[in-house]
Amino acid sequence: MNQNCWDLSIFFSSQEEFELALKEFKAKGDELASYKGKLHEESSLCEFLKKSKETEKLFARLYFYAEMLSDRDKKNVENATLLRKVQLAVASFSEALSFQEPELIEIGEEKINSFLAKHKEFDEYSFYFEKLFRGQRHILSKDKEKLLSSYSPLLGEAGTLYSQLTVAEYKPKKVILSDGKEIEVNMSNWTSLIAQTKKEEDRAAIFESLYSYYDEHKSVYGEIYNLNLQSQLAVMKSRGYSSILESHLYGNAIPKEVFTNLIDVASNGSEPLKKYYKLRQKALGLTAHRSYDRFLHLAEADKKYSYDEAKQLFFDSLSSFPKDFQEKAREVLKEGYVDVYPGPGKRTGAYSNGGYDYHPFILLNFMGELNDVFTLAHEAGHSIHTLYSEEAQPTLKQDYTIFVAEIASTFNEHNLLDYLLTHEKLSREDKIFLLQKAIDEICSTFYRQTLFAHYEYEVSKLAENGQPINYQGLSEIMVRLYKSYYGIDIEEEKVKPLVW
Repeated sequence: MNQNCWDLSIFFSSQEEFELALKEFKAKGDELASYKGKLHEESSLCEFLKKSKETEKLFARLYFYAEMLSDRDKKNVENATLLRKVQLAVASFSEALSFQEPELIEIGEEKINSFLAKHKEFDEYSFYFEKLFRGQRHILSKDKEKLLSSYSPLLGEAGTLYSQLTVAEYKPKKVILSDGKEIEVNMSNWTSLIAQTKKEEDRAAIFESLYSYYDEHKSVYGEIYNLNLQSQLAVMKSRGYSSILESHLYGNAIPKEVFTNLIDVASNGSEPLKKYYKLRQKALGLTAHRSYDRFLHLAEADKKYSYDEAKQLFFDSLSSFPKDFQEKAREVLKEGYVDVYPGPGKRTGAYSNGGYDYHPFILLNFMGELNDVFTLAHEAGHSIHTLYSEEAQPTLKQDYTIFVAEIASTFNEHNLLDYLLTHEKLSREDKIFLLQKAIDEICSTFYRQTLFAHYEYEVSKLAENGQPINYQGLSEIMVRLYKSYYGIDIEEEKVKPLVW
């Protein structure tokens, strides 16, 4: 086994073993479905909850395996087929179990709480029941829940189509630079190529070669986005939410005002961001600061890091931390749990996957840049969080929401930055480089991510108002928001309006 790839045999040692587990999952779904109309009986409810937990753990094992196998090579049809098998099995499972929540609501919160008080072995279900009864007005009758669940495979289809078009079908392009050099531009290397390029016309060529793919398929991407919006709209209407936004926030008890206050503060307080980009333009001697020029460095720090060096630097940054934390940091980066380097068909970006008592796995696309070192620290933060959650919580309370998930990861990044600024022997150029990174993190994490959230909010309102959704309208909103947040006219960048 390649030591820099995932060892997915931790889940299944063969496809035959996977197929047997999938068959078992389907059988468990049929068994749970037989409890329909019986959950008001105490003994039946006990059996149902016990078997539900076993089935959820089996599902997690199946899904983690199939999803990560697919993410390792989106071009591999066999891998995609395994993932689709799991998705279809889950859809059938959801339809068969659609009676569950309406029936539990019929029993009533008071009886459920008395049941939990009597059966302490099911305490890990307490938060599930708390959320269920708080959101019971959005739970429909048994027959309506069954009808909705039959459409569940369609609700995630936009994401599947996007992934296939963007990763599986994508072919890198080559660009001839002003000095006559020919380079290949792809999803993994384009930002580092931009950062290394001195001439404005070369940076434009690199950027446009990547984004030209979106331009060539913009009508299809527009329809994929519309499919995603219509799926969310259908859920909103069916379950009686006041908006698509509420349908996403309600389950985690996040007031709408928390979200709208964020976009108000960021959009109306973007003068520091605009000032920073004007200062960058002046310092870099640019005729105009394009959106992709954000990858240009104000100081040169060209050091490349091997993966082992990156890990050691991260471990060194934790030297003053409790021993247990340091041990968990090393544990999450053990061989077999990290898929390190980019490759043909591999999913872009980075993530940490785990829970349900399973060891977390990390996906990276490591290129040796300092940013990759920070990404390693970031994803390790998620995985450490998962290990602590699994250590402190029973299986069904180990999950954590996106609303708190980024605390652990960004904490690791900030700690790494502090360590580099105070412990490493840095030149003036190194310090400028790191301070720029700290500022750029604020720009991307606070402003850019909020811009995208603001964008999704505005587009969701178009869908709610029955307005047509196409690539032209989607691009126009993005152009307006970039002017508002950054003071940049991305229409001058030809294909940048397609950043959605």
